Amino acid sequence: MAMNEHTILYRIRPAQPAAHVFTVTCTVAHPDPNGQQFFMPAWIPGSYTIRDFARNVVRISAECAEGPIPIERLDKNSWQCPPRDGPITVDYDVYAWDLSVRGAHLDTTHGYFNGTCVFLLPIGHEGADCHVLIEPPPGAAYSDWRVATTLDAGGAQPFEFGTYQAENYDDLIDHPVEMGRFAQARFEACGVPHDIVITGRHHCDVDRLCEDLTRICEHHIRFFDAPPPMSQYLFLVMAVGEGYGGLEHRRSTSLLCSREDLPSLGEVEVSERYRTFLGLCSHEYFHTWNVKRIKPRVFVPYRLDREVHTRLLWVFEGITSYYDDLGLRRAGLISRESYLQLLGQVATRVWRGPGRFKQSVSDSSFDAWTRFYKQDENAPNAIVSYYAKGSLVALALDLALRRDSARNCSLDDVMRTLWVRHGIPGDGVAEDGMERIISEVSGLDLRQFFDRYLRGTEDLPLAELLADFGVEFTLRASGGQKDKGGVPLEKPAQPSLGIRFAADPAGVRVTHVIDDGAAQIAGLAAGDLIVAVDRLRATIENLERMIAAVPVGDRVPIQAFRRDELMEFGVESIPAPEDTVVLKLIRDPETSVAARRDAWLGLD
Repeated sequence: MAMNEHTILYRIRPAQPAAHVFTVTCTVAHPDPNGQQFFMPAWIPGSYTIRDFARNVVRISAECAEGPIPIERLDKNSWQCPPRDGPITVDYDVYAWDLSVRGAHLDTTHGYFNGTCVFLLPIGHEGADCHVLIEPPPGAAYSDWRVATTLDAGGAQPFEFGTYQAENYDDLIDHPVEMGRFAQARFEACGVPHDIVITGRHHCDVDRLCEDLTRICEHHIRFFDAPPPMSQYLFLVMAVGEGYGGLEHRRSTSLLCSREDLPSLGEVEVSERYRTFLGLCSHEYFHTWNVKRIKPRVFVPYRLDREVHTRLLWVFEGITSYYDDLGLRRAGLISRESYLQLLGQVATRVWRGPGRFKQSVSDSSFDAWTRFYKQDENAPNAIVSYYAKGSLVALALDLALRRDSARNCSLDDVMRTLWVRHGIPGDGVAEDGMERIISEVSGLDLRQFFDRYLRGTEDLPLAELLADFGVEFTLRASGGQKDKGGVPLEKPAQPSLGIRFAADPAGVRVTHVIDDGAAQIAGLAAGDLIVAVDRLRATIENLERMIAAVPVGDRVPIQAFRRDELMEFGVESIPAPEDTVVLKLIRDPETSVAARRDAWLGLD
């Protein structure tokens, strides 16, 4: 991509690592004759909430050939320079202290940024090609820093500082950048080079990680039955003490994980923590097709100055959440039993939320901006996750299609059709497009299914569907807050307060009160600080044990502070509800059932 007179030039420098400040310049050769406006995105694709990245701009100025010129703030995200005939350059500082996959972070150990957080858009130049000079921090202490990004090289050598380029602004902001000291390894999946970069202290068996990711990536590439849509791919991993998150991009993903989630040297089995990390990698990689290229029509193009509502997030996050762990199973990395445990945990998260009876998955998708990403203490009672329940809708659809089409169709076929129809051309999926394609591909009338389980709030008929595939669905009572479900529990059901809670130096802090539970009936509220049960000190370690010891039907006094007032609540002991899902393989199913199960889960 050669530079021309309309190219937008950027320069970004980690100028003050200790102060967490990137200095950025943006040069426009041919500014708007009426005065050039500049805009900073309000949100980042893949994370559907307004983040107002412009709030991190702590200094801004502008100049032209004649010297400094005014730059006026128009609103929270925009600035404007006065009319000038020749090039103008805007120079600004961005405070970067958001250690997440959505933001920008800089300190003396590393630098990371998403383009939405640091690059101003010159309005009217959205389609212009962009050149970015990425510079190292000043000083000898940073002489061994390197760069990792999938931005096209514009003269920079691989993993080195220098000039990179993008086709337009939309392309520019879809390639996050990591800089610092990091471990780096490469593998190939279906002939495409993939790099892994790990920043932060860790003891990862990188060779094993490469082997396992190769299997995941090749599975997903072959799943869509087409050449991969990228010529390279990059896993950017930030290993910390405790953390979890991922964000998809066209040719890369940013991942945040605990260093304990990575496989250690000598470790043979897939531990629960490593399984979680592989599931995250699988999820973000599947997004390479499903949301980065197959996307809602309202996202074509992205409007980054406002909320953009769609009822299809269950398709792009829910279906991806279904295929992430299923991909581990089909790639041979986990057993059928391990996969069913994960599936049971997802179903448990849904079954434990009374909000599933109040908000549909369709509404959850639409309300992501104001409800899912802005959850409060009443969230479990008011909303349902389009990730978790969306994945169960995908599961139910897959099983129903496989069963009712006499094994002629599955959700796999739907996704491949979606890729050919909308992913390759990139024209976006209409709000009713997914339902129409499912009906067309399967030949089935599924309007009642969508009315009841997508637009309605009924529980999905998973017990019936799974039984047809040789899997038993059962519900049991929870064993406590640490019980994630998915596995049997030997002990009998015990009383429960019906709360979610967190440790506090003075006792136990109530974070959520579940509808119709013992705590809500007694009058306890979110924010209350439980200090004693029957005048015995309550702690994070003993609260559930003390409540479980109270016979069902008896009342126990609980002492708690609400703000600065000590209050006492008489709580009646009631059994924990059966809201925890366990799935297990039915031994020796009928031949037809076994065949359906093998086609769905693969052979061991």
